[in-house]
Amino acid sequence: MAGQTMVCVDDFERFAQKHLARNVFDYYRSGANLEETLKDNREAFKRYKIRPRVLRDVSHRNLSTTILGEKIDFPICIAPTAMQKMAHPDGEIATAKAAAKMKTLMCLSSWATCSFEEVAEADPNGLKWFQLYIYKDREATAQLVRRAEKAGYKAIALTVDTPILGRRYADVRNKFQLPPHLSLANFDNEDKHATGVKSTNDSGLAAYVASLIDPSLNWEHVEWLKSITKLPIVVKGILTAEDALEALNHGIAGILVSNHGARQLDGVPATIDVLSEVVQAVNGQVEVYLDGGVRTGTDVLKAIALGAKCVFLGRPALWGLAYNGKEGVQQVLQIIKDEFSLAMALSGCCTVSDIKPSLVSRHSYDWCKL
Repeated sequence: MAGQTMVCVDDFERFAQKHLARNVFDYYRSGANLEETLKDNREAFKRYKIRPRVLRDVSHRNLSTTILGEKIDFPICIAPTAMQKMAHPDGEIATAKAAAKMKTLMCLSSWATCSFEEVAEADPNGLKWFQLYIYKDREATAQLVRRAEKAGYKAIALTVDTPILGRRYADVRNKFQLPPHLSLANFDNEDKHATGVKSTNDSGLAAYVASLIDPSLNWEHVEWLKSITKLPIVVKGILTAEDALEALNHGIAGILVSNHGARQLDGVPATIDVLSEVVQAVNGQVEVYLDGGVRTGTDVLKAIALGAKCVFLGRPALWGLAYNGKEGVQQVLQIIKDEFSLAMALSGCCTVSDIKPSLVSRHSYDWCKL
C-alpha cells in the first residue's frame, strides 16, 4: 500500500485483483453466465447525460438525506455482500465501522463471516439493515429475524431474486469454497448452514443455496415475514413496474432496484435503465433505492435524478476492504462522496432535493446509418 495514490474506485479494484487469491477475487467480481448484464450495469450510466444548470450559488452544499426516516450524511449506502473476511480479517466489522464513521447505512448479508451481534457491538450507534433469504427451514429464518431485531437492526432487506442461484462460470471453474478457517457466522458452526459452502465438486455456494433456500418463494412469504416482525421490509431484486406494484399491494416499506450485482439472470436490464419505470409505478408511495454498477459521484447524481432515494455500493466496498480494512472502506466512501458533491456543484445543485429528473437525459448511440 505504501506509495500508492488511490484516486478512484477502479484503483481499489486493481489492488484487490493483484492481492486477493484468485478464487476470492473471482467470487466477488464475477457475474452470471457471459456477464452481459455485469458489463451493462456500468456501461448503462454512460447513456445518461447530465444537463447542468449554471450561475447558481453552490458555495454551500448539503448532501444529507434520510432513509426510512433515519438521517444519513449522503445518499450512498453499503449493500450486503457475503463472506467479507475473505477480503480482510476484520470483515463485516470493519465495513460497519467505516459506514458508521461516515454516518451512512450498512446492510449486513445473511452470509456474513461476522455475526449480527459482533457487527452491532462494533459500533452500536451505526445504522444497519439486515439482508434476509427465506430458508426452507422457517424456524431458522425466524430466528435470524429475531436476532436482527434484538441486535438493533432497523429494517429487513428481503432478497427476492434468488429462488435458485445463478450460474457463475468463475465459481464453477474455481470450485469455489469458503476458506476452511471461516464460517457463516450467523449460523451454528455445527450445522450445514455454516459449513455447506465447503464441500462440493462444483460451486460450493451453488450447492449450499440449492440445499437450503426455498425455491417456492412467493408473495405469501412476504406476508408471513410481515407477521413475524415489526421491522420495515424492503424488497431487494425488483426490476419491473409489475413487481413494484405487487410489492405495494403487500405493504412493503421500500424497493431496492437490483439485479443482484448481475449475478443471477444474465441478460436482464441494467438497474439504472429500469429505475424510472419502478419509480413511476410506485408514484411516491414508498422509497426506491438502486444498486448495480455505481462507481462514481456522477453515477450517484444520475440515479438520484431518476428517482432513487439513495444508492448502495457492493463491490467498491469490498475493494476498499481488501485495500486497507476499515480505513479502505472509509476511503472509498469518501472518494465517491466527494465526487458526488463536486457533481452537485457543477450541475447547479446545493441539496439532494435540488436533483430533479430534468437534470439528466438518456442518449442513444444507435444512430441511423444513412
